[in-house]
Amino acid sequence: MCDMRYFKSARHKFDAAIVLLKDYEYDELFLNDAAYYLQQCIEMTLKAYLECVGVTVPNTHQIRKLINMSRNNGSPAVITQWVEEHCGEITEWEANTRYNFDYYLELNFLKEAIKEIEIFLEKNGLTEQLDIRITEDVKRKILQRMPSKAAPKSNLEWNVYYRVFSKK
Repeated sequence: MCDMRYFKSARHKFDAAIVLLKDYEYDELFLNDAAYYLQQCIEMTLKAYLECVGVTVPNTHQIRKLINMSRNNGSPAVITQWVEEHCGEITEWEANTRYNFDYYLELNFLKEAIKEIEIFLEKNGLTEQLDIRITEDVKRKILQRMPSKAAPKSNLEWNVYYRVFSKK
């Protein structure tokens, strides 16, 4: 079963990056922190969907490896073109933004990343807006496939379970 805490944490990391970029856009250290959160957001989303399909996720921060694992193991994760094209740079954010004090990111690129990663999150259901395909009938079908104590409690959870169960 999916651990929703990973999905919620991924969304939280994205929201934290937005706040940092908005409040501290001219402070290079905060820009690096925002990039780190964005990298974590993508990494956690991919790992969470892999866990949902029963894949034991290795201890890696390599976005390309997680993309390949997602494709090879039937993960319902949607890989957007932007994430695919920038997965190498995004992977670098994990360590460089924390340990390399000479590593700097361009503000405009981070603003582009925010927009594109928001699209990635929307396509993967990490939003509080309920997917329009999730009708009351769909909700009943989802509930039939899961333990009652794991019933979705938010639109984000409904969105994630919809993607997991519609893939099977």
